[in-house]
Amino acid sequence: MSSIVSPRRTDRQSLPQFLSSPHLPTAIASVLLAMLMISFQPFQPAGSGETGGNIVNQLGYGSLGAISILALVVYATPRVMSALFSPSFLLLIALAMLSVFNAADPPSAMRAMAFTLIGIVTMAAALSIPRDADAFSRAIEVAGFVVLALCYVGLVLFPNEAKHTADSMEPEHAGLWRGVFTHKNVAAPVMACLSFSGLYLMRRGRKLPGAILFGLAMFFMLHTGSKTTAGLVPVAMIAVALPGLFGMRPLTALLFWLSVAGTALGTLGVVFIEPLREFVAWNYPELTFTGRTTLWRFAGEMIMQKPWTGYGFESFWGTPFMETVSKPFDAEWDIRGIVHGHNGYLDVAIPMGLPALGVAVWALLVSPVIDYLRVPRLRENVLMGDLFMMILMFTALNAFLESFFFRRADPVWLFFVFALMGLRLVARFPVTGRRPAQ
Repeated sequence: MSSIVSPRRTDRQSLPQFLSSPHLPTAIASVLLAMLMISFQPFQPAGSGETGGNIVNQLGYGSLGAISILALVVYATPRVMSALFSPSFLLLIALAMLSVFNAADPPSAMRAMAFTLIGIVTMAAALSIPRDADAFSRAIEVAGFVVLALCYVGLVLFPNEAKHTADSMEPEHAGLWRGVFTHKNVAAPVMACLSFSGLYLMRRGRKLPGAILFGLAMFFMLHTGSKTTAGLVPVAMIAVALPGLFGMRPLTALLFWLSVAGTALGTLGVVFIEPLREFVAWNYPELTFTGRTTLWRFAGEMIMQKPWTGYGFESFWGTPFMETVSKPFDAEWDIRGIVHGHNGYLDVAIPMGLPALGVAVWALLVSPVIDYLRVPRLRENVLMGDLFMMILMFTALNAFLESFFFRRADPVWLFFVFALMGLRLVARFPVTGRRPAQ
């Protein structure tokens, strides 16, 4: 993605001719990005063929991981690879790996963690092997259009698979679009991130393809029925782009932290902070975030039973342990069948403990914003930094209502990782680009 990623002349001479092609890294990055979004079993509903227990996924993601490692070795420099992960994020990964040994079923948890790590490494390769901003733009452009094409074609050729139906476990979602993804709540955030990519392309001068990518992604996103995503997309765009127009980029960091704090108070705060809980109960008794408040209250109670170590990776939601839990009489959802806590931050504390949650807050919400503030005022760095910051803000806020942190090859989680690592790189290395502004 920067000039230092490109092999030197002597390096090119030592590589086979086909590996030294300037277009091959871009093609590989395009394929990696597309496959991380499409998966190896598209048009499958949530719960069918989990990533860790399906031979197709095992072979597919195993191959993807091998290709990614090879691409990093061939095309990325040690300086780039050493800058991809912040120390706090590496510590968080280490804590997640330690939680595997505390799991109820360590072999299954280890397989799940392996797929999580493969996803992170694959996204690292897709981000770092493009040679410059032009190659990076082509990679996200190609991957974005491939994903959108499959989603829209699926609506015509496989309507029962590309949409939620009345025969599913959630008949209330019937008719809502999900495309190649497992659920509308995955499809909508991915489309939001693709719309940010379209905006980035337009700002770089790729106006027509950028506008098409932006329009198609937004149109699809609106048909997923996700009100949360529809509300957060303009917030992320305005909070990042508007301050930059007036030379006030530090304001974006302030808006980010204020938005995170306000969302935390407005979601978890109404459950765990007594004055807020009483205020909401008195003035807005119907505010339950579709039953999530009961779920969060239950999760908080369970966290306090194991606050330091948690329950272990993949050892809480959807496990036999949950079958022993009695359903609260006033719950809108049956907690025993829930696959995650619908709050990414609680779902860090549940398997890893509260100390890991503290590390996560720094690694996921503080450190990347510091990187954003350090981005040099070079055109390509600024535009790319804004793209990563939009993705970071959107996904960080979305995580208060959905759960995707460390969820194997979940594309929303991988876009979050994409933003974290991207901000690290653009804050440290100058990004070159040949395409003039239009």
